Amino acid sequence: MKARTTGAALLAVAALSLTACSGSGSGSGPAVHSAGPKTLPRKTPAAPTGLTAKQAAAMLAEATGVTTLGNPTDNTTSCSGKAAGKEASPSDCLQLITTDTVSIYEYSSPGIAAHRVEFMATEDWRRVGRFALAWNAREQRLVDDSHRADLVKALQKVDAVYDLDVASARKS
Repeated sequence: MKARTTGAALLAVAALSLTACSGSGSGSGPAVHSAGPKTLPRKTPAAPTGLTAKQAAAMLAEATGVTTLGNPTDNTTSCSGKAAGKEASPSDCLQLITTDTVSIYEYSSPGIAAHRVEFMATEDWRRVGRFALAWNAREQRLVDDSHRADLVKALQKVDAVYDLDVASARKS
């Protein structure tokens, strides 16, 4: 599988190199192109390996001493164009698990999660690595600030342990 992907990538690079080398002039000087500035195509980042929002919800429940955070529901289609059958965006969430206690958004990178939390500054959103925790729904707004802080701390611990386990597994 990796050989096919590598081969396809090398073929694409070679094709781009040949295209870049072909000039539009007479060959007596550098080619002049009237096209505007080049931009990179919009790509949706590959899903990272590691903890998912669904796993985080279950682990947060366990870490805070409850069986469930209350009615965990996968609502990924509300934050992911791809999951909703539309055009994907690099800022889409990978997974959204909504519970009675908190909504757990999983993003492809900490940077995207930070951007989303910053964008939602008018509401209570908090970032932990690639995740954003939010308290937007009516019953979630009733969760007091100390319990919210406990959930953030618990996710930080769970995420750190999970990342260490994944890193150890990769080294083996």
